[in-house]
Amino acid sequence: MKPQRLNSRGNVDQTMKEVKKQGGLNAEIQSRIGHQLRAMYDDVVRQGVPDRFAELIRKLDGPEAAAELAKKDGGE
Repeated sequence: MKPQRLNSRGNVDQTMKEVKKQGGLNAEIQSRIGHQLRAMYDDVVRQGVPDRFAELIRKLDGPEAAAELAKKDGGE
């Protein structure tokens, strides 16, 4: 048997082909994936916005940015 070469996605492509053959993921697997994704992303959400991004957002929301947006909306 010829060894399978893995691409940058590893064995994901082969797994997805098998899932398509079987007709999709069952409810239990979908639920597990959902729980794992929530666990991973809840951690990210709890970290909050870094100060440098918050400052950039404040600058973008400032009076100059509001005036620029008004110009763009009125000029179209």
